[in-house]
Amino acid sequence: MPRQNTHLESEGAEFLVLGNLLTLGVPSYKTYTNMAGYDITATNPERNRSARIQVKSRWRTGAEGFIIKNFDCDFVVVVLLNRGSKDGTAKVLAPEFYVLPVAMVQQLHNPDSVWGKLSLSKIPGFKEQRDQWQIISEFLNRQA
Repeated sequence: MPRQNTHLESEGAEFLVLGNLLTLGVPSYKTYTNMAGYDITATNPERNRSARIQVKSRWRTGAEGFIIKNFDCDFVVVVLLNRGSKDGTAKVLAPEFYVLPVAMVQQLHNPDSVWGKLSLSKIPGFKEQRDQWQIISEFLNRQA
């Protein structure tokens, strides 16, 4: 079976994250020039602080992991788009957002892995990170 092209969906996931941040009152923008380590910059102009956010999306409902090789960011937001499955057997569900400090992800990275795949089940407390947008706000509100 040929590899599925999910480029539009991954772009959409970045805009979903951006929209969540903006509706929570966090000034943010999408990086339109291919920044290798991050996709979105969230800011706090009053404190002159910013947070670099890498968005990792998975198209399939029930996805078990994601690929990450670059850790040049402050946060990784995993977006489970839950769009069903190629064979049509999986249910389409609402997207889920998991906000992770990059250190939480980087400590699990296996440098010997060619693909850089990280299993969601290996991330301690992964499910508790759902919709934890406030950790980005807290990071931005710290004293420089």
